[in-house]
Amino acid sequence: MPDWALIRQQFDLTRIDDPAAAVRAAFAQVDAQRRITPQASIAITAGSRGVDAIVPVLRAVAAGVRALGATPFLSAAMGSHGGATGEGQREVLRGYGITEDAVGCEIRSSMDVVALGTTEAGVDVFCDRQAFESGGIIVVGRVKPHSILTGDLGSGLLKMSAIGLGKRHGADALHTKGLQSNLVAAARVALARAPIVFGIALVENAHDRLALLEGVPPEEFEAADCRLLARARAYLPQIPFDPLDVLIVDEVGKNISGAGMDPNVIGMWRRIGGVPDRSIARIVALDLTDESHGNAVGVGMADIITQRLRSRIDEQATYMNAATSGFLAGAKIPLTLPSAREAIDLACKPFDPRSARIVRIEDTAHLEYLQVSPALLLDVAADARLEIVAQPCPLQFDAGGELVPLRPAEREG
Repeated sequence: MPDWALIRQQFDLTRIDDPAAAVRAAFAQVDAQRRITPQASIAITAGSRGVDAIVPVLRAVAAGVRALGATPFLSAAMGSHGGATGEGQREVLRGYGITEDAVGCEIRSSMDVVALGTTEAGVDVFCDRQAFESGGIIVVGRVKPHSILTGDLGSGLLKMSAIGLGKRHGADALHTKGLQSNLVAAARVALARAPIVFGIALVENAHDRLALLEGVPPEEFEAADCRLLARARAYLPQIPFDPLDVLIVDEVGKNISGAGMDPNVIGMWRRIGGVPDRSIARIVALDLTDESHGNAVGVGMADIITQRLRSRIDEQATYMNAATSGFLAGAKIPLTLPSAREAIDLACKPFDPRSARIVRIEDTAHLEYLQVSPALLLDVAADARLEIVAQPCPLQFDAGGELVPLRPAEREG
């Protein structure tokens, strides 16, 4: 095994330092006073992703609702995640620090839904019953590239309206018929039939820090999702090398990407097939994040995993998510080796150590620091965004053969 150099990649790190002030500005932006009726009960969506500053954002949204004389509550809006149970979804929120004490309002989590209607293509659209029966819904959602959606569509306010609020029924209906071709039509039904008063759109920078927050009227959800997706793509971190022989990923997980590993980083073809858009011969995944609660959907995109990762998989949660999304291959269990050392050795075995193009990353959302094999050092020297921050040295393993963390103290935030 050759020595590895630690490199650093430079990103645009625009950041919002005062989320509460940004929320107040968003309320003014949409003229929230005109949209929220005093004494009304107002639902605020809370999803299943690890969004930066989500607790202060939700707390500020709840405070803004109270300031207008209404009563806020959080609605767990995450499709079939959390094992498709009300308590499971409440537990997902708790894992992100989203509790009633933290956000200052009640949290309601149930899988009970109301049928809103059907699209022309025959997709049934649903809404969380408690949110539907409220005096208004504020859709809070992060806009970013999605693991399935392409073109101008990504995760955002439309997806939260149609799938997040639609619970398992809504997620099943859309994924069965095809998310790419049916999301917009389903979201239009939700916007027409559910009492959505406005949205709060969030965009993160390459360090997963809140970079942009906007208030969006419901009639502008489509345009805002498209516009903000372009901004999100500009912030999206990428691996600055192609092709690669081996990619070592320290952690995969639902809080990193809905697909465990972001296909926008490792290659969309691994998720949806077709012509490879990135050439990575072998991917090794070493561990599953705590925040995934055992949901390892997407692990099937790896070629080799460790026993450590395998032992953390909750098969019921993983299979439920895979069945709902239609991405059954994402739940397949790759070749499993006892330790990181053995997994990496197997992945690298076919390649000449002197010319092998190998990269190690923390996960697909954190790409500031990377370890690279000697064959990539010429690429590093030719790219002004990259700098060597530690001279080549062997990979560091503990006594059990697991990799020592990749400079976690250096991560910004």
